[in-house]
Amino acid sequence: MTNLLQRRSANPDLELPDSLHPLIQRIYSQRAVINAEELELGLDNLLSPNRMYGMEQAVDLLVDVLQQQKQILIVSDFDVDGATSCALAIKALTQFGATQVEYIVPNRFEYGYGLTPEIVDLAKTLDPHLLITVDNGTSSIDGVQAAKQAGIKVLITDHHLAAEELPNADAIVNPNLSDCEFPSKCIAGVGVIFYVMLALRTRLRDMNWFADHDLQEPHMAAFLDLVALGTVADVVPLDRNNRILIDEGLKRIRAGRTCPGILALLEVANRKVRQLSASDLGFSLGPRLNAAGRLDDMSTGIECLLAEKQGSAYELALQLDAMNQDRKQIEADMRKQAFAYLEELVLEEDGIPPALCVYDPRWHQGVVGILASRIKDKFNRPVIAFAEACRDESRGEIGVELKGSARSIKGFHIRDALDAVACHYPGLITRFGGHAMAAGLSLDKSRLTEFTKAFEEEAARLLSEEQLTATVFSDGEIETDWLSMEIAEKLERAGPWGQEFPEPLFDGRFELMQFRAVGEKHLKMLLSPIGSPGFTVDAIAFNVETALWPIDDTREIEIVYRMEVNEFRGTRSLQLVVERILRLH
Repeated sequence: MTNLLQRRSANPDLELPDSLHPLIQRIYSQRAVINAEELELGLDNLLSPNRMYGMEQAVDLLVDVLQQQKQILIVSDFDVDGATSCALAIKALTQFGATQVEYIVPNRFEYGYGLTPEIVDLAKTLDPHLLITVDNGTSSIDGVQAAKQAGIKVLITDHHLAAEELPNADAIVNPNLSDCEFPSKCIAGVGVIFYVMLALRTRLRDMNWFADHDLQEPHMAAFLDLVALGTVADVVPLDRNNRILIDEGLKRIRAGRTCPGILALLEVANRKVRQLSASDLGFSLGPRLNAAGRLDDMSTGIECLLAEKQGSAYELALQLDAMNQDRKQIEADMRKQAFAYLEELVLEEDGIPPALCVYDPRWHQGVVGILASRIKDKFNRPVIAFAEACRDESRGEIGVELKGSARSIKGFHIRDALDAVACHYPGLITRFGGHAMAAGLSLDKSRLTEFTKAFEEEAARLLSEEQLTATVFSDGEIETDWLSMEIAEKLERAGPWGQEFPEPLFDGRFELMQFRAVGEKHLKMLLSPIGSPGFTVDAIAFNVETALWPIDDTREIEIVYRMEVNEFRGTRSLQLVVERILRLH
């Protein structure tokens, strides 16, 4: 696919401290930074939990259950955000003095997403007084009703977008409710439960709870390792509040002040604790935890995060690593099948539709989300990948249900698009929910063709040709003198980088001095900036298609790249990581 290069424009009105390096100033001015205060990431700058709607009612519920020492049951989601949320809630409540805290995490293949009536039936066997949902629950109208009928109180903590009708819970804390004035609408589920526990700690302190019960008052910053991991893995936009949470969590992990589970995951992933970056959380730890929820049961991931001893944490981390290897193989097979089908589709239709729906009866339900992301990245289209979920005939269900995972591109709100399709074609979609960039849905297999047509029409209505052209955004060219270890380290410290606060990318033309294959798909190069003879820098490009490889007479290469500090056998050096090869000359 042809990539359109676009350089980010700077905000000329942004005033930043002269102490910042000129390149760092330029990069910040090319992000959504309004003023210099946004760059101050200390804990003192965190938003107050009191600004979250429903917080007082939530704390009332929790204080009551602590005073009575009643059974608490956490209902988690089956992704990293859910797992970290669950582990945080259990750890905090236990340190607050709760003696009866259990959790259940729905198996995605048996129960699907959220607090369903079936999950409530399972919960009733544990006889809870209070159900707390983490990273789910806002759309669980039937599940909450079932819990209330069973005499169980319900506290929903969530961050997903709400429909017009809300469940009849005893309290709901979700910054995306219409009545909530909390400014950070993009906070992750783990951030929401952290705020609930923060508010509860304050109330308990005011009650003299910890002294009266001979308890050590917990330091809430100790939970920020989990908050950082869940926030990065959920790929939420990094506004200032989220960057504070991630930055403080990273500092704790780098200092070794983290739970045994995270340390074990770092060890099996071969990541160095002291050099940990936000991208390591997203690309190394996140997939290993997610593999449990995708292929089996997320309880393995939760138990790893809850483990108190390094040995048991490491054993669980090894299990997660093995699951991730299996996931990679399954994904590779699915990707090969999908790409072959799509390339044939392009040839048949002389072009690619504005949105893509793909399905194969062989595909694994837990991996279609990753597949959708891969297809979206390659074709720059909103994508929904479907897998079969057979219905339970014992409950009178017939036919075959498809579970879809949707991933979107910039400018196309995927959850709103599904809502529009559901409004125009009542009954077509069985269930749906999600965010702007990712969503999930269910529909009857017999209606897939009908849905595909409706979804493509909605995409065609909303997306322009410009939006459908893959654009690579760059922070521009940089001076040769700035291609240094010093600048690479400054860039690393200037983060954390992530969704909507992207890691700096630069473009430039280089003389290709040397190149060789590393493995089957990777390209190792020695480059020299045009106009700077005698200056060389190492570069590597991962997963390069054969058609894009240089040939023997290639003398010049134009690339989009990022700078990183590469550590190999104890030696640190500058390396350019090539994100796109634009042209070969």
